[in-house]
Amino acid sequence: MSEDIVLPIPNLELAQHYFVLSTPSLQRLHDNARVELLKGIQADQMAPYYRIVTSTNVLPLDATLLETMEKQNKEELEKLDLRLKEAEETEGETDIADALRSKANYLTRIGEKDKAVEAQKVALEKTPGLGQRIDIVLTLIRIGLFFGDQDLISTHLAKAEDLIEQGGDWDRRNRLKVYRGLHLLSIRQFKRGGELLLDALSTFTATELISYNDFVILTTIAGVLTLSRVDLKKKLINAPEVNQVLPDVPILSELIRNLYDSHYDKFFVALAKLEQDYLLPSRILAPHTRFYVREMRILAYSQLLESYRSLTLDSLALSFGVSVDFVDNELSRFIASGRLHCTIDKVHGVVETNRPSLKNAQYETVVRQGDILLNSVQRLSKVLH
Repeated sequence: MSEDIVLPIPNLELAQHYFVLSTPSLQRLHDNARVELLKGIQADQMAPYYRIVTSTNVLPLDATLLETMEKQNKEELEKLDLRLKEAEETEGETDIADALRSKANYLTRIGEKDKAVEAQKVALEKTPGLGQRIDIVLTLIRIGLFFGDQDLISTHLAKAEDLIEQGGDWDRRNRLKVYRGLHLLSIRQFKRGGELLLDALSTFTATELISYNDFVILTTIAGVLTLSRVDLKKKLINAPEVNQVLPDVPILSELIRNLYDSHYDKFFVALAKLEQDYLLPSRILAPHTRFYVREMRILAYSQLLESYRSLTLDSLALSFGVSVDFVDNELSRFIASGRLHCTIDKVHGVVETNRPSLKNAQYETVVRQGDILLNSVQRLSKVLH
């Protein structure tokens, strides 16, 4: 395991509080978020970030507080610049690199984005050790996550992977899995993101990025959508790491177990609660809430329909604890979009499954891929001629 201490900078919990305060529909959470955001800003002397959040009216501007923090920032940066100057004049490369990292980390801590990114890049160039170089790149990824800068995140995720392949240690390899998994969830790649988070479940150390409980919650939310029924039991329901956290998040436990045990009416209730309590308030998952809820409903319908050749609309509605009209409308929409393989006989009030054969599915895939290839060749020939 790495002997270097990984600083939790910038503090990503503050970005979550800022998101909550910026979302009017989360009014019920605003009081706590406002207190925690201001407390965190003061703790890290974040004058530059305070300017950002007050400019958007998320927090009221306290001119005295701002002046105090700016004075603290100026004094600390002067000390860091003096230390750097001394290192450059009288000491070796290692001491210079240490001084550069100290200044870069302070700028990162206070939320001075552009200067922090530039300082971290300078420190990266001057730092000789591979482990410390990886840590700097991971810090740049966290800056990107904090400010929602996708280019910064993608560029330095790729850089981190390159450095890890050059000989990164076990701890940094595992931490990078969490960084990549979290980023993938944020761009709606739940399957690959969930796989990476599951891989890191028993070896999690990336507390500078996310708390352990929040990590397990995100891993579970991704896994319940993407894992097969067998893997759901093996990798989540029976996982000691998950079982350790789920008592603190009973709604997530209800979601998983009711889906696995086919208690679909209770599953629908748990899904609705999860949407309100965890998906919509999450800075990472909120943009994908409608997608996630829709996919989970499709998963539940598919799981039930796989057990029958036909089923009455009445029994289907009863299983899910909803009205016949609701089931009729929702199934019709999913059937029309090709997400459910069944038909509705409205005359007799029956849903009949018509699962496509594997050979037909393979044939359709070949035809679709062939069309894509032909279109690409045609475009290339136009360019060449």
